[in-house]
Formats: sequence, structure tokens, C-alpha cells
Amino acid sequence: MGPAGRAGFTARGVIYLLVGFLAVRVAFGDAATQADRQGALRQIAAQPFGTALLWLLAAGLAGMALWRGALALLVDRKAGKRLANGGRAAFYALVCWGTAAYAAGAGGSSGGSDQEPKDWTAHILKLPAGRWLTGAAGLALCGVGVVIAVRALRRKFLKKLDTARMGPRVRTAVTVCGALGGAARGAVYAGAGVFVVIAAVRFQPHQAKGMDETLRAFAHTPAGPWLLVAVAVGLMLFGLFSFASARWRRL
Repeated sequence: MGPAGRAGFTARGVIYLLVGFLAVRVAFGDAATQADRQGALRQIAAQPFGTALLWLLAAGLAGMALWRGALALLVDRKAGKRLANGGRAAFYALVCWGTAAYAAGAGGSSGGSDQEPKDWTAHILKLPAGRWLTGAAGLALCGVGVVIAVRALRRKFLKKLDTARMGPRVRTAVTVCGALGGAARGAVYAGAGVFVVIAAVRFQPHQAKGMDETLRAFAHTPAGPWLLVAVAVGLMLFGLFSFASARWRRL
């Protein structure tokens, strides 16, 4: 399963690098750009041999799903880790399916749009105690984001890397990419969670936001577009860290 996992980290790196690049364009006034996975897929599709590249990306994501699934079923002994890796396997399987569907449709719709969070929120709000369920989901997403950011800033990821094979400068670069990139990734998760909580409090499903709208919201803070630039650069750093994980992660 090692090669599958490494292919998966490479695919993840491509997506985050492109999303970060697109978010920088949004920060500097390119309103037509979509800074999420669908926007990244559109960028890949526009390149020479774009469809073939999309299929390669889907294969890498399938590898990540298989690797995470194998960890959950065959390696993990603690229930918490098994559940976490099982959830990640399911997530990457869905992302793989969306990417493959995009490739097969030569640029059709994928699951990366901002409409999906609104639709899911609307469905949950209609359930009994839907407002409480939605609020709990939003708080959980905020918590996930905080945990991701804190663990990244505490450099917990170094325990999973074979740092002995890195030179001092490479290790420093990987550490910076992992810490700042993970913090930016956590900020996006937490930001999306905040909007889900707002949707629950106001009973307005349209308040929920996907990645593109969440990133754009950073530009509307008192820090202005520069906060979005900082987060976007962080996402690109996380993409580079994913490439480093593909090479040095202990699998």
C-alpha cells in the first residue's frame, strides 16, 4: 500500500497547490476564478493532455483512499484512529469519484461547488432538531480546524516523516511548509465551520459556504485581501508539504 499512499499525497499536493494559486488570483481581483477543487480541476483540464492528467489525479486519489482504508482495516488498533482513517478513506473515495466524473465529462460538474454545503445544510435543518444537529456539525468542523492548526504549529507531523534522510535545509523547509501550511488548512476548516454555525443560528442554509466562498470571506475581514493572500500562500505551502510527505512519510 506504500506506493498508493505516496501517489495519494502527490495528488493532494497538486490540488492544494492549485487552490492556493487560484485563491491568490481571487485576492488580487480575479472575481471569475473559483478557488476550490473544481477550480483546480478546471485548470488541469485546460492544459495540454488535461484529460489524461485528470485521470492520473483520480488514480492518485484512489491510492490515498485505498491506503487510508487499509490502515483502518488492517493496521489501526485503536478505535479512534480506525474511525479517523475510515472517514478519510471515504472522503478521498468521494473526491476520487468526483475527479473521475469530471474527467469523463470533459469538464463537467464536480463536487467542489459552493452549492453542496448549502444543500446539505438545508436537508439537515429540515430534520427534527435540525438546527441543533447543524450547529453541532459546525462546531465539530471548527474543532477539526483548530486541531489541525494546533498540531501543525506544534510540528506533530515530524513524527511521521523520515527526517533522518533529509538535509538540514530540507528539513527546515519541510517544517515551515508543514507548520504554516497546516495552520492555513486548519483556518479554512474552522472558517467553514463558523458559517455552518451561523446557518444554524439564523436558520438560513444559504449561510453555509464551501471552500471558494470561505476563502473569499477572508478578504472581507479588517485585514482585507492580505489575509486571503496569507491563507492562499499557506495552502500552497501545504501542497509542497504534501509532496514532501509523498517522499519522506513513513507508510
